[in-house]
Amino acid sequence: MALSRPREGRMIAGVCAGLARRFGLSVGLVRLLFVVSVILPGSQVLVYALLWLLMPNEDSYSYRPV
Repeated sequence: MALSRPREGRMIAGVCAGLARRFGLSVGLVRLLFVVSVILPGSQVLVYALLWLLMPNEDSYSYRPV
């Protein structure tokens, strides 16, 4: 499955939901890990914003099986 932001199940931009779906993880777990990681020093919010810009929306992503 390609990396995209789903229309359903979003909280802010759908980045955590898209990552969870792509890697087969629980959406709640990915969101919890992100919130916990914000406590640590780093650029997590910047990475989230970049993913928001770079990840396509699910409906605008055209899947063509090979």
